[in-house]
Amino acid sequence: MPLHQRKRLVSAHLSKELREKLGIRSLPVRKGDTVKVMRGQHKGKTAKVTAVDLRKARVYLENITRKKVNGSEVPIPFNASNLMIIALDRSDEKRLKRVKEKEVKKEEKKKVK
Repeated sequence: MPLHQRKRLVSAHLSKELREKLGIRSLPVRKGDTVKVMRGQHKGKTAKVTAVDLRKARVYLENITRKKVNGSEVPIPFNASNLMIIALDRSDEKRLKRVKEKEVKKEEKKKVK
């Protein structure tokens, strides 16, 4: 799958507050978003996204690391489906604009029905 399409593979559900506010269920995770781990050993922890690897479809979080045998620490890769977005990174105007457009389209569909 080409990299520009892999963004869909790193989508995570939105929290209930964001879902009600934006009117959409999920968004691709981006660097700077605040997420909550929903599955696995680190369940319940919240952290900021430090990196998103589209090739491996993995998300890396701040201060959630694993110690290697030689003593160095490496970030733990998470699957985006095991995360929930709690707060969006608001620095990208284009992303916010796209989210608003999705919200408007959902409202239009509801009016048509």
